[in-house]
Amino acid sequence: MIKLTKVQAFVYRAPIQTPVQTSFGLMRDRPAVFVRVEDAEGVAGWGEVWCNFPSCGAEHRARLIDTLIAPLVLQRSFSLPAKAFEWLTAQTSVLAIQTGEYGPLAQCIAGMDLALWDLCARKAQLPLWRYLGGERNTVKIYASGLNPTDPEKLATERLAEGYQAFKLKIGFGQERDLNNLRAMREVIGERALMVDANQGWDLATASVMLGKLSEFNIAWLEEPLRADCQWSEWKELAKHGDTPLAAGENITQLQGFAAAISSGILKVIQPDIAKWGGLSLGLPIAKNILKAGLRFCPHYLGAGIGLLASAHLLAATNADDILEVDANTNPLRSLTCLPLANIEQGMMTLSEEPGLGVVPDLVALKEFLVSH
Repeated sequence: MIKLTKVQAFVYRAPIQTPVQTSFGLMRDRPAVFVRVEDAEGVAGWGEVWCNFPSCGAEHRARLIDTLIAPLVLQRSFSLPAKAFEWLTAQTSVLAIQTGEYGPLAQCIAGMDLALWDLCARKAQLPLWRYLGGERNTVKIYASGLNPTDPEKLATERLAEGYQAFKLKIGFGQERDLNNLRAMREVIGERALMVDANQGWDLATASVMLGKLSEFNIAWLEEPLRADCQWSEWKELAKHGDTPLAAGENITQLQGFAAAISSGILKVIQPDIAKWGGLSLGLPIAKNILKAGLRFCPHYLGAGIGLLASAHLLAATNADDILEVDANTNPLRSLTCLPLANIEQGMMTLSEEPGLGVVPDLVALKEFLVSH
């Protein structure tokens, strides 16, 4: 049984020199919300809550943890993290309707779920990837978040660190996008190259760009359309090129993923377990994706705790697929995702230590701690 005695939320912000740019906005610093849970035996687990946007989102989500999620989860015991996930979701469902804050509440519950799975794996004295059913601890990774300004320079740095696959942000005008793709190919050669439009196009623009991508041998085109577009629009888009289409970070609910899997349009599906679903739903969704013969490539663009949880999830599926790692500088990631310090041939090796294999160094993180 899981009986928590303490829940803590920590908000961090790390300044950065170069903003992370997407088609819909800039990240001028790197935020993170870490969740620490502790049970009656003094065993602790760690999770992370998605909080990239809006810029004030981290503090808001931490307050939701403190004032709503923590009091709820401390009320009772749970046989499994999945039971806690179900209960918290049920207890906050009416509030989500009343406030319209479906996303922030779901993200807080997801972060709590990650912490509970870490706690359970630590109590079992097993690394999380093995606790979840994995058979190997190596995970393929790719360098993501390459901005439209001189992306080949950052790609060159990450190539020297051992990365073998890359994802470029596009959606900044046809000429600029295509020039960046040419520059990327000059640097990385025939290594895997993906592109992400961050929901930045309408159907007409996406159709033109999909045709233009064929010369670059793109592994996938991510979110060319808004995530709430009808599947009929995605089907129409697919007629204009053979580049595989990808999405998933903005899909929620089991029904949403079931529809995405059965659509026949997406070849790559990318759940973000710190944004919705946690591991309790992330693992069964991953299995359904793989069962359908599709690629399961977890989305992640945050700090190190959520990234580690995503890596353990991918390892647990035993699938030969690839995990997103933000290529931009972020001390909140490097200080908490220690396996990234040693990348070999595009692979990250997870620890054999219990749980996530890492306990955040709160002293090292203290300079980035902010009040909420």
